[in-house]
Amino acid sequence: MTRIGIILGSTRPGRNGEAVARWVTEIAQRRTDAEYELVDLLDYKLPHLDEAIPPSMGQYSQPHTQEWAAKIASFDGYVMVTPEYNHSTSGALKNAIDFLYGEWNNKAVGFVSYGSAGGTRAVEHLRLIAGELQMADVRAQVALSLFTDFENFSVFKPTDFQHDALTVTLDQVVAWSTALAPLRAAA
Repeated sequence: MTRIGIILGSTRPGRNGEAVARWVTEIAQRRTDAEYELVDLLDYKLPHLDEAIPPSMGQYSQPHTQEWAAKIASFDGYVMVTPEYNHSTSGALKNAIDFLYGEWNNKAVGFVSYGSAGGTRAVEHLRLIAGELQMADVRAQVALSLFTDFENFSVFKPTDFQHDALTVTLDQVVAWSTALAPLRAAA
């Protein structure tokens, strides 16, 4: 069965992303088309990138990198839940992505973002990064507004439209992850 990792891309105290990622996971786990698992960056304690050899070589020397690589390699695709900080993604998510290379290749990725402008600028940056990592980013995305999908900018209350957007995003991530399976097998 196709396995999809839902990556919680914020480590900030009081982060809105935790409620968002749990919402994504709850909806995803009701589906029968794939196995879904929440991956919280807080559980991996990744320092700033500390590998001497470029990730494209796949020669990880640090135990935290090896643990992170094993987790990411176990999935066929991903949904990244990202805040928008200063018109980009979080430093924690970018750092976690940068630790690895081959583990991301030939896998689909979808995005659930949140921020004052729905987190769309963070997703624009993540799409460029995904291309460099040979990931197939799906067109659909969920863009949650701090003004309409959160009460007082902190209590997550997504509008009905967002559930539909998430359904389409998950549909595309699963379809593309399945379609890319022969490329992963050949590698």
